[in-house]
Amino acid sequence: MGRSFENRKASMAKTQGAKTKVYSKYGKEIYVVAKNGSPDPEANIALRRLIDKAKKDQVPTHVIDKAIDKAKGGAGEDYQPARYEGFGPGNCQVIVDCLTDNSNRTFAEVRNCFTKTNSKLGAPGSVAHMFDHQAVFSFKGDEEACLEALMMADVDVTDIEEEDGMLTVLAPHTEFFKAKTALSESFPEIDFEIEEITFNPQMETEVTGEDVEMFEKFINMLNDCDDVQEIYHNAELSE
Repeated sequence: MGRSFENRKASMAKTQGAKTKVYSKYGKEIYVVAKNGSPDPEANIALRRLIDKAKKDQVPTHVIDKAIDKAKGGAGEDYQPARYEGFGPGNCQVIVDCLTDNSNRTFAEVRNCFTKTNSKLGAPGSVAHMFDHQAVFSFKGDEEACLEALMMADVDVTDIEEEDGMLTVLAPHTEFFKAKTALSESFPEIDFEIEEITFNPQMETEVTGEDVEMFEKFINMLNDCDDVQEIYHNAELSE
């Protein structure tokens, strides 16, 4: 598989408008994680992971601090997670994760993205079983030493691959913090290029012809929805 998993998670272009949307999405997620747990990153490992991820995506510190301060205040919106699954253009499989304070509005917006691009919204669980929910780490390192460190920490490793000097470690999503701790303690100078929990497809679906343009429209429409946080798919685009 190499590092192809990076292409299976749709992301927005780095335009200024898109950056604003990225900041908004991170702010919402940080607020929810801080409100539902502790607003102290040292006491809330999920919050600490999210802040680290936001910084890697160049989210300004004031956006992060504002979301945490809002959570400390105790007031504000009550966001709930919502997941939608279905089949996109070319019959590719798609998972859409949202945070919403109005489930009816969010469902209508996501459904509209599917219906306007010849796609089909499925029932819960209709495609998730075709993805592996995994922790992913990518960094420069020695494969043998990395494997030894993870084995010594009793981490359930799914796979380790090396490509162009970069290691990619895959593990069950439940092993994220255990794996990161083992790697960080064994290699103090480690610099994670990627450290996240994601959905990796078990197989790809080739999207060709007019479906390629329709798929791009589909992803753009979803990214324009304020409640959409993450989009995962198994599409392999072919010009």
